[in-house]
Amino acid sequence: MKKLLLLSIGFVTALSLSAQQTDKHDHDHDHGAKPALAMQKPGEDVLQLKQAEHDFAQIPQGKPVYYTFEIINTGKTPLKLDNVQASCGCTTPEWSRDEIAPGATAKIKVGYNAAAEGPFNKTITITYNTNQSKVLQIKGTVWKAPEGSAPANASVDFLKKQSF
Repeated sequence: MKKLLLLSIGFVTALSLSAQQTDKHDHDHDHGAKPALAMQKPGEDVLQLKQAEHDFAQIPQGKPVYYTFEIINTGKTPLKLDNVQASCGCTTPEWSRDEIAPGATAKIKVGYNAAAEGPFNKTITITYNTNQSKVLQIKGTVWKAPEGSAPANASVDFLKKQSF
């Protein structure tokens, strides 16, 4: 019961402090103080993906493939990617740790090691602005490459056996 009472008091206190700050900002604005220019709202989504999914279609086994996703900072302040994490070790994202200026684009290169035969569907999670995230997806089907560098050719063996 005490925990519920303390939680309620904390919630009411937080609301009243928030109301005072809002009231103070409105009061400052009325007396000619300049508001902060182009401030982003907390939680505003500022990362736009040009494409969120890529289908590699058919790829040969044992040959890594790569695709580069492009992102845009649609916000009014620089954007920094906190992390880009793949769903498994066979998928490797590469990205710049530099800030992305407002209106600028950046690239995330995603590699997939096509070791296992069959269909695949992998996700890459982009974490930015501390608590926001977007998900990229790559998919396709890995086909088994034939043994050796070229398929066996019976005609070649026939010619080798012939003596001229």
